[in-house]
Amino acid sequence: AARVHWTESRSAGSSTAYTQSYSDQVEFLSHRDTLMAPPDNGEATVLQAGRHEFPFTFQLPETLATSFEGKHGSVRYWVKAKLHRPWSTVKKAKKEFTVIEPIDINTPALLAPQAGAKEKLARAWYCNRGQVSVTAKIDRKGYTPGEVIPIFAEIDNCTSRAVVPKAAIIQTQTFIARGTKKQKKSVVTSITGDPIPAGKREVWHGRALKIPPVGPSILQCRIIQVEYSLKVCVDIPGTSKLLLELPLVIGTIPLHPFGSRTSSVSSQYSVNLDWLSSIPEQLEAPPEYSAVVSSPESEESLAPPCRSELGDILEGPFFAYIQEFRFRPPPLYSEVDPNPASDAIRPRCMTC
Repeated sequence: AARVHWTESRSAGSSTAYTQSYSDQVEFLSHRDTLMAPPDNGEATVLQAGRHEFPFTFQLPETLATSFEGKHGSVRYWVKAKLHRPWSTVKKAKKEFTVIEPIDINTPALLAPQAGAKEKLARAWYCNRGQVSVTAKIDRKGYTPGEVIPIFAEIDNCTSRAVVPKAAIIQTQTFIARGTKKQKKSVVTSITGDPIPAGKREVWHGRALKIPPVGPSILQCRIIQVEYSLKVCVDIPGTSKLLLELPLVIGTIPLHPFGSRTSSVSSQYSVNLDWLSSIPEQLEAPPEYSAVVSSPESEESLAPPCRSELGDILEGPFFAYIQEFRFRPPPLYSEVDPNPASDAIRPRCMTC
């Protein structure tokens, strides 16, 4: 189920104030099974002393939203068990589990390049000091954690002072209740370029920006959304920043190294993941989603960036909450035999 809740203080006059509460919830799944029913004759069922197991299964819908924990809301899944006993209190047990929505970036919409351009006139004391323009492009919209985004950009500084280019991945959490929205933004990671002197141009030929361990995008939930964007920012002295924003989608199924076989990636989502370790390393493919978020370095990667360096990138309060997941995604498809026969055991032909 997904739940959101937050409060806002409002003023009704010089001496009157009140708190407005916003809440909503959505139930994605509800399934009930009776593991041991009493007999039809009405007699009590007796369980002898010892351990008793009652296996059960249930099918999860494909449309479930990814598990999520945020400041003003959450998406949680759990299993509850109850044991009813005559003349005794009911014994209860609850176990939460994590759901990862499969987001395959091997789709035309997420493989499409993203580009944009913006310009800004620098002003100081009502005097024009020249213009700053930026154009930026990335090769696609969809990425997975651990991948490197190559940024191609041109920044023209036609002002009389030096400007500083920056790029950052921004996570935006949106909570919705009763037609009202509450947003929290965080800087996931960023890079800062060298200062561009007055009258000069800076060109980024695929400047690398690596995606740290973060949760995937949540786009289909009615009350909670998690979105990502790439912001190219130019700090202009004496005026507001020039911001160019490109949309991103963080998925769970990595880019397939063989474009003609993308369908085989999605079809393996339900395969037992225990054999993932036997797949050979794909040099041209991005790293696996689970290998990134489960690595020992993930704890260090989740540390929020320094406020002094990154806080000014956002036009609003700095919020450094970043979601983390540790569950394995479907494996990459490979056209290479993961267990090739060695020369020592290779069969020989009859003429050798």
